[in-house]
Amino acid sequence: MTTEEVQRLIEAGIPGATAKVTDMTGTGDHFAAEVAAPAFNGKTMVEQHQMVYAAVREEMKGPIHALKLTTRVA
Repeated sequence: MTTEEVQRLIEAGIPGATAKVTDMTGTGDHFAAEVAAPAFNGKTMVEQHQMVYAAVREEMKGPIHALKLTTRVA
């Protein structure tokens, strides 16, 4: 999986989100994502992370092994 694919999934799954995704190991299965979204307003960090994981749920079952998250309100 590519960083661009992960970015597209996150941005498509969370309205107004912008994501910066990096491949942590170069193997296409360990990623770090910095995600900013207005939809995070009023949400706890856990709720924000749950929103991101929901956007990549299917990929977490296979191509993505690990996803390190940093989230903030945009």
